[in-house]
Amino acid sequence: MPENMHLSLQKALGYLIGGLWTGWGGRTRIEAKQLRNLRHLVEKARGDSPLFRRLYAELPPTAEIELQDLPVTHKPELMAEFDDWLTIRSLPLDKAREHLRDLRKVGVPVDDVAVFQTSGTSGEPAVIVLSEAFVEYAFGIMLARFERYHRKLVRDVRKHGDRVTITGGNGHFAGNGFNKLVQRLNPRLAKGFGVTFVEAEQPIGQLVKRLNAIGNVAWIVTYPSMLAILVKEKEARRLRIEPTFITTGGETLTDDLRERVGRAFPSLKYGIADPYGCTECLALSFECSHGRKHVNEDWVILEAVDEAMQPVPDGTLSATALLTVLANEVQPFIRYDLGDCIRFDQDACPCGSPFRSLHVEGRQATLVRVGEVTLSPLIFDFEHDQAQRIQLIQTGEFDFELRVQLAAGAAAGLVLEDVIGSVKKVFRDNGLDEVTVRASTRPPEFTASGKFHEVVPLRNSSSPS
Repeated sequence: MPENMHLSLQKALGYLIGGLWTGWGGRTRIEAKQLRNLRHLVEKARGDSPLFRRLYAELPPTAEIELQDLPVTHKPELMAEFDDWLTIRSLPLDKAREHLRDLRKVGVPVDDVAVFQTSGTSGEPAVIVLSEAFVEYAFGIMLARFERYHRKLVRDVRKHGDRVTITGGNGHFAGNGFNKLVQRLNPRLAKGFGVTFVEAEQPIGQLVKRLNAIGNVAWIVTYPSMLAILVKEKEARRLRIEPTFITTGGETLTDDLRERVGRAFPSLKYGIADPYGCTECLALSFECSHGRKHVNEDWVILEAVDEAMQPVPDGTLSATALLTVLANEVQPFIRYDLGDCIRFDQDACPCGSPFRSLHVEGRQATLVRVGEVTLSPLIFDFEHDQAQRIQLIQTGEFDFELRVQLAAGAAAGLVLEDVIGSVKKVFRDNGLDEVTVRASTRPPEFTASGKFHEVVPLRNSSSPS
């Protein structure tokens, strides 16, 4: 079947110019552009998505619609009605899943759309459909938000060597698939953003050998969990690369890890960038020269809300976040519950950007619920000099198993005793005396997309979406 998907640099330039013009106009122009784009998307969804036609049947006319008029949507319900969700009728779920089962087709469009999947951290993976217009938007808006600092950074990093992406290679995930898609649509553009892909799932020794063989690794793009592994290998002097810049995403980057990376890689002239995004919206935000995450508000709406889905004031940590992607008309994400805890900044950013900035405090899918107690995975300390990887997996409400990948020559019994004792102390300190933690002989596992979660919560029907 012929591919009808194309990447128009002229249209990407339109997003670039439009993005610059909107930003120059300040909050008034941003909010006006956002509302126009929202009403345009609602009109498209009402007209071409049977699901949204039903959801919005009793709402005011589109020309009068405000954001708060629109109902909140959730991944399980949307996926259950996938065929009616899309605004195109040419991609039923069965056809999308058939495409996703074939790993030879990663980055290959289905007719005139691209298809990816999420890792399914919170349950069933979502199938994400992107049009060529979204790809053009992503490139145009990224360039529109560049400061002089970013242009210098990119030029400098390219001179030092290769850009390496370390992510999951066993599925149609955005980290690998989006790069391959751009290579197909515009090889010349892809070459300018030259990327070497390295699979995260391979044994640590092979991964280190592969990176050392590349040699001039100037820019690393990966998950914080993988970055933590690279730090340990660098501290042990097995990893010899000297990157200038690192970009992370997909998980929470802690201050402790950021500091540790800085010590392990003194070559990091430009430090670590940690823009906030997701497969549902790859160009959700941009990170400025002062390290703040700014939402691309002309094409993205991100709401910080409480448990009742009501807005919380700036400076207040949300219970979840609602995402509206104004640049994707094929698969409308409108007030979509992301499950992430965010906090919008109250003060203006020193960079001068009129786009609001935020902090991402954590992702709901990673929280551990034991009885009436909810714990962050960050409270567990899994550092052990005799272990390469440690993973705690919740198998029941009060039951956990521990998986350990030992360092060479380490004694399993002593390591397991130490770590289980440390884990049980965390539970006791939080009033949980009846928790069972048992050792497992199974090795730690990555998610399908290549993330490594040190703590894997129990997944059931009540897990957040």
